[in-house]
Amino acid sequence: MEFDIKKNFSNNLKTLIGEMSISEFSSRVGIPQQTISRYLLCQREVSISNLWKIADYFDETIDYLIGRKD
Repeated sequence: MEFDIKKNFSNNLKTLIGEMSISEFSSRVGIPQQTISRYLLCQREVSISNLWKIADYFDETIDYLIGRKD
């Protein structure tokens, strides 16, 4: 089984963001909108510091966000 952090993270982030705009989410977590967009398009691997911010915002584990656990 291949483990693709960018793809798993993108899919899980899309689910968690739901109907919220990228702009609104970006503002709430303090990560530039362009960076969030690149995460969603699998064009950039998430940094540890941003992963931590997003996990805290959604009250999820980092393992869930990168697809290691359901």
